[in-house]
Amino acid sequence: MPTHTSLSADVLTVVVALLVIGLPGLLTGLAAGLRGWVLAGMTPLLSYAIGGLAGPWAAALGLPFNPMTYAVATVVFAGVAFGLRRLTVRRWPPAPEEPLWGRSGHLAVGACLLLAAAVGMYAVVHGMGRLDAIPQGFDAVYHANGVRQIAETGDGSLFGTGEVNWYGDAAPVFYPNAYHLLASVVYLLSPATIPLTLDVNTALLPALLALSLVTMVRVFRGRAVFAGAVALVSIAPVMGLYESMSRGPLLPFLLGLALTPLAAVAVKRYLDRPAPDTGFVLLAGAVGLLCVHSSALFGAILFAGPLLLQRWLAPGERWRRIGRDLRALAIVGVVAILVAWLQLFGAIGLASGDVPYRSWPVEWRATTALGALLGFQHHEPYPQIWLSVALLLGFIFFSRAGALRWIGVTALITGLAYIAVTSSEQPIVLALSRPWWNDPYRFMSMAAIPLSIIAAHGLAETQAWLRDNVVAHRKVPAFAVAVVVFGAFAFLSNGFYAPSNAEKVAPGYANTPGVDPHKLPVSPDEVVAMEKLAEFVKPGERALNDRLDGTVWTYALSGVRTTSGHFDETLSPSDARLLEWHFREYPSNAQVREAVARLNVRWVILGQYGYPTGAPRQAGLRDLDGLNVVTEVYRNADAVIYRVNR
Repeated sequence: MPTHTSLSADVLTVVVALLVIGLPGLLTGLAAGLRGWVLAGMTPLLSYAIGGLAGPWAAALGLPFNPMTYAVATVVFAGVAFGLRRLTVRRWPPAPEEPLWGRSGHLAVGACLLLAAAVGMYAVVHGMGRLDAIPQGFDAVYHANGVRQIAETGDGSLFGTGEVNWYGDAAPVFYPNAYHLLASVVYLLSPATIPLTLDVNTALLPALLALSLVTMVRVFRGRAVFAGAVALVSIAPVMGLYESMSRGPLLPFLLGLALTPLAAVAVKRYLDRPAPDTGFVLLAGAVGLLCVHSSALFGAILFAGPLLLQRWLAPGERWRRIGRDLRALAIVGVVAILVAWLQLFGAIGLASGDVPYRSWPVEWRATTALGALLGFQHHEPYPQIWLSVALLLGFIFFSRAGALRWIGVTALITGLAYIAVTSSEQPIVLALSRPWWNDPYRFMSMAAIPLSIIAAHGLAETQAWLRDNVVAHRKVPAFAVAVVVFGAFAFLSNGFYAPSNAEKVAPGYANTPGVDPHKLPVSPDEVVAMEKLAEFVKPGERALNDRLDGTVWTYALSGVRTTSGHFDETLSPSDARLLEWHFREYPSNAQVREAVARLNVRWVILGQYGYPTGAPRQAGLRDLDGLNVVTEVYRNADAVIYRVNR
């Protein structure tokens, strides 16, 4: 069996991940004058902005990205934030913030947030089975190899994460890499394996989403009950985070999704008080989202746009307010282009390059898609009915949403976008959905966020109605009413749907009853063989493998480079393609021998099944047993290793 990490290693990795994601952003936020919930909420996004900018700019300057680079970048960002805050305080001293929640309110919201984090982490880890489980989906190997590539080479460029698969004469592939950069620091500073590094980051996603939404409710001056409700409700929808953990998993996208609500926080703070310090936070937040995933910035617009609409439609000096806001935003926009031009031009190059863009097939009719949204049910057997009830209550009490009424427009836009993507292949739909690869799962995840906020508002206003109309004469504390409402929702939803959400995550990590471990995309025996290969290979040597089986994980798991580092056959290197189709012709084909020499291929490792499961062996790697060109050195039930006789 492959080596598994210990409980102490799991706990230590979680601690290291919290420090890596938290400490740089915390220091920078403090320097920028952030305090309280805003500081807590913006901290992760600021950290990803720091790492996401430091890696590519370090690469452009010929410097490696590593924990020291990250630390130096933190000092630079904190220094700039401190200077801008000092300038602001001297020239435009901010007024003190009006109090909102009492001490008991803060404590209650904190308790709800901790409970949400625990329940969300339980659902994820229980679904995985263990914290170092290997994700079995198509996308995971890219992120796994990319994290190790950065950790071992220091290549923080925006094309570095794909170097394991797209090397040599293959066109480099752009990918925003803030997720991978910070994950590489976690990997280097902890006892984690690559799977454990990925899984710990995944397990923290529900907590990050809950924290982002609590911060948003706080900044828009919602009640503490609303903030507590949004923390608890946000980790319940299966279509929010858990579906895309099971397929893919879409790790940078999900991270960007969890941080997207903070865009509204940064925009509101800046437009309420345009100044260097608030502008810096908005700039860092917007750039941070772009560094995590290009689509996250577009998603942020779906939050910030409706916010601006509500702001501009408010009575009194509308045109002057619109002009002032646009001028203020333009300043930040120009600076953002200068700071993040590497990411922006990379994204433009990807959109206009040779990487094919294919439409997902139509899933169902528009009316069925609407029912799936309102039932919080995509391809699950049953709707999450109590979330639907809370959503209905949110619509009933929507007029009392106050400064957050704009979230209804966000819900409408994201909901209509999902319905369009899942029910139509019209050219305009394909064009507008390109930042999200026309993926219905991503659009449903995006729609789940504003719907969750409205559902949480429904629970909070139910508490207020009960307090004012049912128990007011009995002098029952409002806190007790909130406990009853939240407790009832937790009971009726079977623990915020944690068990069913875990069941949804499980197939993506081969953690389902009756699964055949020998018929997985990445089987345990393949993992053993990949780890064994490291005992044979000398530095600089490469192994030939079949990109359609689990051995594409070899570099992530053992550090041995293979000819193929992804299931993706798109635009692969010519030498890799030649060997995949003609390696067995080595004795008679001079081109094959030249490719083997160029890549320094000394070994062959082959697994089975892979992605898609049951894919046929590539022609050049079939029936190698008995050929004089290779000698078998290791075999188990699912994999074999050969030495190349050169």
